Amino acid sequence: MRLSGLLRYLALIFAVATTWLFIREYINFNMKTFRLPRWMGSAHKNSSQLVKNKCGLSKSCPDNFFAFKIVSGAANVVGPTMCFEDQTIMSPVKNNVGRGLNVVLVDGTTGAVLTQKSFDMYSGDASLLTKFLKEISEDVLVLVASYDDPGTKMNDEIRKLFSNLGSTHVKQLGFRDSWVFLGAQNLKSKSPFEQFLKNNPETNKYDGWPELLELEGCVPRKV
Repeated sequence: MRLSGLLRYLALIFAVATTWLFIREYINFNMKTFRLPRWMGSAHKNSSQLVKNKCGLSKSCPDNFFAFKIVSGAANVVGPTMCFEDQTIMSPVKNNVGRGLNVVLVDGTTGAVLTQKSFDMYSGDASLLTKFLKEISEDVLVLVASYDDPGTKMNDEIRKLFSNLGSTHVKQLGFRDSWVFLGAQNLKSKSPFEQFLKNNPETNKYDGWPELLELEGCVPRKV
């Protein structure tokens, strides 16, 4: 009995020691397995140091330039968004956008937002937009984004007024086209800040509407 008891005791010690060694090796293995690589660790440390550019632009704007981003509406479901100097002026979240043309006026010297309005170009009164455009002064920047239908009520007078702001594509703007634009009065040349996409059943991304457009950049401050 004494010999068998001793053997059982030794077997117990061996089992405990073997189990302890296994657990130690397993823990060390897992710690090594889940340790982050150096580059990931440094990236995590530097993530808090990243600088967010105004309006989410991919690059920051130089001095004496304003940052802006204009996103047109998507079909008749999601309204447009307009950001200027990191301030979201019009968006579906703000619930201040409308069908047709959405327009923001900004002081070209200070960057202060002067007003924002939407004009129903499907069943609204086009003369309201005509009057609005005629009253824009030369030191004002004009941001425009389409939503749903910007062209049904478009007429020659409105096209000419937008052309005077530097638009190239307003001449062909029609039913359910997508359009984003930034301009100002009496530009010496056409505005470089404009995108246009024609409503075409063969190329439309949505059922009855072209894809939304996104325009971003840096516009010089008026001195």
